[in-house]
Amino acid sequence: MITISESAQTHFGKLLSQQGEGTNIRVFVVNPGTSTAECGVSYCPADAVEEADVTLPFNGFNAVVDKESAPYLEEAEIDFVTDQMGSQLTLKAPNAKAKKLSDDASLVERVNYMIETDVNPGLASHGGKVVLVEITENKTAVLQFGGGCNGCSQVDVTLKNGIEKQMLVEFEGEILAVKDATEHEAGEHSYY
Repeated sequence: MITISESAQTHFGKLLSQQGEGTNIRVFVVNPGTSTAECGVSYCPADAVEEADVTLPFNGFNAVVDKESAPYLEEAEIDFVTDQMGSQLTLKAPNAKAKKLSDDASLVERVNYMIETDVNPGLASHGGKVVLVEITENKTAVLQFGGGCNGCSQVDVTLKNGIEKQMLVEFEGEILAVKDATEHEAGEHSYY
């Protein structure tokens, strides 16, 4: 589920040696499965481990994960790097914004996953988002823009040169076109 590099395990070992007996680390996701998902690591005293938690053994300590966060931490990596800027703990969780898909996931599930992990994080910087409305019989993905994308003067460029181009490659033969179903109204919320 989670890979912790040797340097990160050493770092955690040093930190935990200064904590109370039986203290481990807790790895978690706040707002899992959403475009605002954030990952974190904290101390986890022995009395804070719950029965439903997943406990992963490492070199001299355990990483504890709550049941809700576990599916979103598949393929997560924790590393401790030192460079000319100093030392830094990094946590990469590619599935934090959406659960990792099963091998037999439907086209709708795969398109929603792509939107949540690839498209919406970029749109969020402009206060926007997009959702899949449907995939039609003629293999057209119908999308609805919201937030700062609604009424934005660049929405057509985003749709045709960004989202559609990516979907046609990623879902070759399964999606032939992408259509915007949004009734755009320019306003103060729109990003220009």
